[in-house]
Amino acid sequence: MSKNQSLGFDTVMLHLQELVIWRLKHPKLSFEKAPQLDSQALPDSLLKQLIIVLELDPAEIAILLLVLVPNLSPELLKFCVNQVYPDGGELPELGGIQGKNHRGILPTAETALFLIAGVNIDAKVQSWQYFDKHSKLITNKIIQLEKPEKNEPKMSGSLVLDPEYTSLLITGNIPEPELSIEFPASKIETQLTWDDLVLNAETRQEIRDLEIWLKHNETLQQKHDTTNRFKRGYRVLFHGPPGTGKTLTASLLGKYTDREVYRIDLSTVVSKYIGETEKNLAKLFDKAQYKKWILFFDEADAIFGKRTQVRDAHDKYANQEVSYLLQRLEEHPGLVILASNFKNNIDAAFTRRFQALVYFAPPGYQERIELWKKTLPKKFKYAQEIDLKTIAKTYDITGAHITNVIHYCCLQALNQDSLTITSKNLIAGLKREYKKEEKMF
Repeated sequence: MSKNQSLGFDTVMLHLQELVIWRLKHPKLSFEKAPQLDSQALPDSLLKQLIIVLELDPAEIAILLLVLVPNLSPELLKFCVNQVYPDGGELPELGGIQGKNHRGILPTAETALFLIAGVNIDAKVQSWQYFDKHSKLITNKIIQLEKPEKNEPKMSGSLVLDPEYTSLLITGNIPEPELSIEFPASKIETQLTWDDLVLNAETRQEIRDLEIWLKHNETLQQKHDTTNRFKRGYRVLFHGPPGTGKTLTASLLGKYTDREVYRIDLSTVVSKYIGETEKNLAKLFDKAQYKKWILFFDEADAIFGKRTQVRDAHDKYANQEVSYLLQRLEEHPGLVILASNFKNNIDAAFTRRFQALVYFAPPGYQERIELWKKTLPKKFKYAQEIDLKTIAKTYDITGAHITNVIHYCCLQALNQDSLTITSKNLIAGLKREYKKEEKMF
């Protein structure tokens, strides 16, 4: 944390302390008479930028500082209460809850309402707007109003700062989300380039169109006022046999458009967490909504497969999950890629929702020659007796298979203190791939 940012936190925490003490002493006064924070006078920090960019009003600033308290000054609320009421006493109007491990007062929406409106009921009712879905802090996913305990008032729910904003405001960085039940996705990256991707001309042009959308769609919407004319996001289906470059293409799109790519394995999500699918996917889409992520749904036929008749509650719930996912896909403002090995496995009702269907064909003869050349690491070479044209013509395999064969051959060569790929090792590597696919060699 920079020195300036640290001083900024000291300033805002002191302001909040002054504000809470003022409210405890003057519960009936209007918030207009409360001590004001001059955000322009704050040292430069991410907190100051957030306040200025979102044009937060004094009440919104107070709420933002309130949710920062447990992370920076957990004793602040208790200190303020003790200052005004040294002999103690019940203060139900203050709200707040006691955490299991946190020793201070955890703010609730009731705490924020008391800070803004005091005991003025009309003012409290008007202040509910700060916690509806249209408020700046809620709609931008900065704060969250947790659900209260059963049969308790809505505003008694905990008021928390989003974990990503907590990290961003305090450390200046947002940690990458980790694969978990609650976040069923993992980041994928590649060190390869577009030159390493071997596709036919038609597929390559379709991928180029996706890259153009990623680079220019935001400009089209913002500068040319097309928000209401075109759909916000872009949905595309990658289909074709395994090993033809679907995942690598998604990774390269992210790499060359400066976007993070997150891979979601729907087969894992659905099979392991049936009944939790909607909740987990909701968290994923919520987290991705305001980021420029590319969402790559692998094994899409696990949930978008052809539907059958509803025979039991399990089938009915599965259809609900599909409907929910379709809704979130259409609402998502970014690029969503669904991948399937077989287009025919995807229900036609779903494919009509996509803007593009991109077929990743098995590499033809010329593409296989190119793959055999490009996949070989530098410093390695093929033995003179190996004719790549003959190999490419004889063995009709995908790029993933070719990569596996060359990897095997390189290891065998190093084991023989050599950098030459021999015909013997090449044939052995090919036999291994055919055996895995249970094909006749």
